[in-house]
Amino acid sequence: MVQYERIAIDTSKAVFTVHAVDQQERPVLRTNLRRAQLIPFFKRLPATAIAIEACSSAHHWAHELTALGHQVRLIPPQYVKPYVKRGKNDRNGAVAICEAAGRPGMHFVPVKSVSQRAQGMVLKVRETSIGQRVALVNTVRGHAAEFGIIAGTGSGNIVPLLSAIEQEASIPLEAKEMFVLLGQQIDEIDARIKDVDAKLNAAHKANEISQPLVTIPGVGPIIALTLAVEIDPAMFQSGRHLAAWADLTPKERSTGGKQRMGDRAREGGGISRAGNKRLRVLLVSGATSVINAAVRPGSRHDGLVEGAAAPQAA
Repeated sequence: MVQYERIAIDTSKAVFTVHAVDQQERPVLRTNLRRAQLIPFFKRLPATAIAIEACSSAHHWAHELTALGHQVRLIPPQYVKPYVKRGKNDRNGAVAICEAAGRPGMHFVPVKSVSQRAQGMVLKVRETSIGQRVALVNTVRGHAAEFGIIAGTGSGNIVPLLSAIEQEASIPLEAKEMFVLLGQQIDEIDARIKDVDAKLNAAHKANEISQPLVTIPGVGPIIALTLAVEIDPAMFQSGRHLAAWADLTPKERSTGGKQRMGDRAREGGGISRAGNKRLRVLLVSGATSVINAAVRPGSRHDGLVEGAAAPQAA
């Protein structure tokens, strides 16, 4: 029986492409497996290193294959792309995954536990619901403007806006009925978000990693729980390594032995924005709230942000 050094799987909903190499990095297996054939196939193999692109269902298959004794490595898609030769298809994708997994210094994604995936789903459902509410609020504001009624941005202005629409006699009845329908949908989403927030608060209180994080200024239960779910502290040697992983560091444009970090004014740089987008948005929002609070006279955060200018009087 051939001893495989490394096996790569290009996953999909129904058909999985498998590519394996031996200890001399020579291709020794190229085949397609149906979904029902995947687990029986790997049950027959001795413990082997298996590489999978970190995409949809990757954590599920990593959990299943790890239970069979295999060592599963999840690779970020952006690290696989440079190894794709010519056109992108399932076979070339599996070859690229296998080659990327064998590179020294390759960074892998830690496999999430079932509880981490469940809590991560709650966070993402909340984010999706908020996006749906924003879309509905913008829809109401846009249609109201067509009838000459203008309101400020934000969900807090939607109730006065709907009340003004109801009292406006020039708006046809069928349009008012549609505004009522949109208002009901917004109310349903608000109730859903409150239920999800209650679940997140309960999960935060039960999480030993999340609880100490809320003592950091600008970090609330949402950010704390996201950090606890998305990050494995053992992956990083220091906070600087974590910031680099999240791509909160400046974009580097060094050349000729001269180090140049991205300067927005001179080079259009800023941060690289190539890491975890959702986590980065939350961290930036939290930092912005602290800065806004620190510049207010008499704030408990006064002096926390060095060099922050006080707001000028109107």
